[in-house]
Amino acid sequence: MSITGNDLIEMGYRTGKWFKEALNYINAEKLSGDALKAYLDNAQPVQILPHQEAKPYEVNILADNELEEVNVKRVCESMDELMKVPTLTKGAIMPDACPTGPVGHIPVGGVAVAKNAIHPAMHSADICCSVMMTSFGHVDPKLVLDAAHSITHFGPGGRDEYCDMPKSLSDKIAENDFLNNDRSIMLSRKHLGTQGDGNHFLYVGRSEQTGETIMVTHHGSRGFGANLYKHGMKAAESIRKELSPMTMKTNAWIPYDTDKGKLYWEALQIVREWTKLNHEILHNATAGLIKNDPTQRFWNEHNFVFKDGDDFYHGKGATPLDDKFVPDSTEGLRLVPLNMSEPVLIVKGETTEQNLGFAPHGAGRNVSRTQHRKSNSDRTIEEIFAQETEGLDIRFFSNQIDITELPSAYKNADAVQEQMNTFGLGEVVDKVLPYGCIMAGDWERDAPWKKRRRSRR
Repeated sequence: MSITGNDLIEMGYRTGKWFKEALNYINAEKLSGDALKAYLDNAQPVQILPHQEAKPYEVNILADNELEEVNVKRVCESMDELMKVPTLTKGAIMPDACPTGPVGHIPVGGVAVAKNAIHPAMHSADICCSVMMTSFGHVDPKLVLDAAHSITHFGPGGRDEYCDMPKSLSDKIAENDFLNNDRSIMLSRKHLGTQGDGNHFLYVGRSEQTGETIMVTHHGSRGFGANLYKHGMKAAESIRKELSPMTMKTNAWIPYDTDKGKLYWEALQIVREWTKLNHEILHNATAGLIKNDPTQRFWNEHNFVFKDGDDFYHGKGATPLDDKFVPDSTEGLRLVPLNMSEPVLIVKGETTEQNLGFAPHGAGRNVSRTQHRKSNSDRTIEEIFAQETEGLDIRFFSNQIDITELPSAYKNADAVQEQMNTFGLGEVVDKVLPYGCIMAGDWERDAPWKKRRRSRR
């Protein structure tokens, strides 16, 4: 009589992909008794358990008010649980840290270092969210902002103007099993030249050092990267169930030393190349309109996975300082934006035990968007906007003000800079002083489904 999967479950073995091969061997060899048990004990996958105690992490954040104290407490609670993930060896939190997702999920402003493992949830769906700057020399910043406004695209959906990409990049997409699907290929073309929504922006200002006009764009890999994230999480979850079922689903990983791990790593690099191209399209189109050649350009991601040997540094809203993390680094310079009324910091720095080679990626939040709206319910949107953007040229692509992106929605910019100095998180070598910026705005306010709902009322 043949042994079945139910028999193995009744013997106390956990079901998994290994059952099929094991049952074929057991029944072919007619194993039973001690021989059967010995084979099964050897054949069953070794399960990896979470660390009993959290691995240490560096705390590069100070609380200077009650709201900050609550925020830091929640961030540390999440990191305490996160650092029990069995692949992790060390971590850090930055001054802009704030929790996101369930306890145990990497916070924004978090760095988690894994041995031989890529955790898709630790780079999130917004893969390679990044910033690029271009200096246009001594030109009128309004000229640059007007030109940029005419060629950029915020909000949902895609566009056709920039759908042609280099053949070398489209070939890479077609050759990678994580990316070679109809949806990824479509999104890689339709979302070129788009910036999304939320906190993504197009900012124009002047260099404090030179007076030159500089444009900074902030966005990620759009739907193209989000689709890779979806497939990466599916692959990681399949592995987690068999390899480490006690690990939270959100912290599933793909071992790098497997074919699937190397393929996923390659897919991440392709998405990085696509995202850089997306920035360049907007910067080059703006340069063409104002008929001005760029004098300087560089970029850096702050939502990505960075490899150093068999260590994988997951930066969830953390700016890499060390050149080993940025293969196309220019003079070691990085960008740290704060909010629309504050400068974009140009920084450089080195790896220390305290910073693990990273700086913050911005100012971060202490409260959710919903809570921020509630706390400002005593004033009109127009009053809040006028007060917080005085003297600046602030535009919303949807023509609807989003108060959750105004300066008061973010942490105190001066405090973040002070903590960067305190903890050695990069040296500020220049600042891009604000002239104005463009953001998506509250595009959902006039979304078709909301218009229909209002008309029914």
